[in-house]
Amino acid sequence: MATKIPTKDIEVALEPTPEGASESSGSAADKVSDTIIRGIRSGTFVPGQHLVEPDLTRRLGISRGSLREALKHLAAEGIVTLNRFRGAYIASLDRKAILDLLQTLEPLCSLAARLAAEHCQTPEQVRQVLQIAAEIEDANRAKNRGLYLERRRQFYSVIVEIGGNQELERAMPLTRTDLFRAQIEPIQSDRQRNRHASGYSKIAKAITDRNPAAAVRAVQRHFAGTRQTIEELPGEAFHDVAP
Repeated sequence: MATKIPTKDIEVALEPTPEGASESSGSAADKVSDTIIRGIRSGTFVPGQHLVEPDLTRRLGISRGSLREALKHLAAEGIVTLNRFRGAYIASLDRKAILDLLQTLEPLCSLAARLAAEHCQTPEQVRQVLQIAAEIEDANRAKNRGLYLERRRQFYSVIVEIGGNQELERAMPLTRTDLFRAQIEPIQSDRQRNRHASGYSKIAKAITDRNPAAAVRAVQRHFAGTRQTIEELPGEAFHDVAP
């Protein structure tokens, strides 16, 4: 059975619109989307969780129409599942969907790493890449999943910016990847988590060494490790708990 959002969780995750502030449809929908996506990364929202409309509209200070507009956008991105009679749920993915997602993401990440290695020329660019990779490792050691997923997202933003192809980040299904990582997080072993975290340092080294071929190989090994984790996890990690 899907789990409704406890009121206390909403209070932690969501901030009401300041009194007197006007609500535009676009800004309100963006606020809902950003809140839910960040909530997935932090663990406030989990795959299969029921999103209760009255609680969300009250806590965010938005209209029901704006909320539903945002949920439709998130459903189109595969982040939310809409059920005509039972409402909205955080989506959950089966094993094949995750493997399909990885198959789609890998060539895009390989391209991003290759371009970054080709264009990583200044000391500041080198510092940025190495620093964000180190912060991923720190967040993993601290077992701070929310920070880990934020830093992971920033890692890709940094290498895309260095590579110079700004369409890449738009094309990468990174939010869906956050969703599946949130889904498997409670079941992963420390060995599996450490394997994933170490991949970013290896990609960063190849980029800062300005070795495009090595950067692509590091991405490929990183994705091979993630696929291995997905294959190793038990079936209950992939059950769709939404109705």
